[in-house]
Amino acid sequence: MIRRWTGCRQGAYCRFRHKLAGEYAGRSTDFARDGRSGIGRGPALAQKRSASSWYDRAIIIDGLGGIGDPYGPEEQLRLTDRAWKEMLATGVTVVRDTVMPVGNVADPWSDYQKDISTKQDIVNANPDRLILIRSAADILKAKREGKFGMLIGTQDTSMVGPELDRLAQMKKDGVMTVQLTYNNRNLSGDGSLEPANAGLSKLGKATIERIEAEKLLLDLSHGGARTMAEAAALAKRPLVISHTASRALTDHPRNTADETIKAVADKGGVVGVYFMPFLTLDSHPKGDDLLRHIEHVANVAGEDHVGIGTDNGPLPQVIDAESTKKLNEWAAARIKAGIAAPVKGSTSGRWLPTTTASTDIAASRWTCRSGVERDPAGEADGWQFPARLSRGLGG
Repeated sequence: MIRRWTGCRQGAYCRFRHKLAGEYAGRSTDFARDGRSGIGRGPALAQKRSASSWYDRAIIIDGLGGIGDPYGPEEQLRLTDRAWKEMLATGVTVVRDTVMPVGNVADPWSDYQKDISTKQDIVNANPDRLILIRSAADILKAKREGKFGMLIGTQDTSMVGPELDRLAQMKKDGVMTVQLTYNNRNLSGDGSLEPANAGLSKLGKATIERIEAEKLLLDLSHGGARTMAEAAALAKRPLVISHTASRALTDHPRNTADETIKAVADKGGVVGVYFMPFLTLDSHPKGDDLLRHIEHVANVAGEDHVGIGTDNGPLPQVIDAESTKKLNEWAAARIKAGIAAPVKGSTSGRWLPTTTASTDIAASRWTCRSGVERDPAGEADGWQFPARLSRGLGG
């Protein structure tokens, strides 16, 4: 998420932002100062920024992404020099990375234990490059030391189920955010693909209470419409919908109603907009569509309550025969498991290889990936990304 660290109204998240503002007073509040903008700019298009650039000084948080290395072997834990150089070039400070599993698998707790161990091993293999984020102080440390922050969170509570004490263990493991459901129903409530839209269960309500008691960050992404609305009403602490878009603009089950967006904002929370095909019904969104969703959420929630959760990550996807084969296998597995959200013209429910592009949009040199296309006609008409982004995010 790209945050403007001023003017927040209430809650622990806002107090955290004030702390950041105190640390970087006067250094990251004007999104239009140098006439350029960027959202997680890709390394292939990274341009040299002046020492006075707001972007260089800003704390940039991708509310849902992933830290991976497309250039090294899968089993290698140490980031390659190329991947590290390109991660730095994006200017992103922190990425929230997902600890698996998602969905109703056979042994979710065992799967969680394996994956959290891998996340910890990655951090330990890169002590000069990565910082595991457990507090606001860790984010500030990552910024000061020129390192990359990894914030670990779940995208399901299937690994918790009725064993709520597991949440305390997960916090000890380094998990700081907990998403209540994925696309399907779990014991806590209905996900976005459940036609019954049954909302929260009794266990779901107890799970939210325990998440908040552990002072973990509650995330409602992927929830069914009723689940999200009920959870937002129940929550007593600031919460997030880390990666979604406006359902008022695009009626897709992964997007969120205005009433729920407002309810999250009223409790001091943040709604992150993703770089996903679900921004338009034809699954071919362009940069202008992304900006429309950002502006809409800002208008509904207030400029201090809109962010970015790309649902991708800082580095580009390598597109070759081998990677395409693996992506197709991954997509088939998601469809077989019944966890893929519907995408027109795509089998994966997540990304469209035919529309993925890294492009220079107007003067911003912003990377557009995972189904968000450039709009040459819009550029020809004088579409200005910097002004639109600045206005949408409060600059």
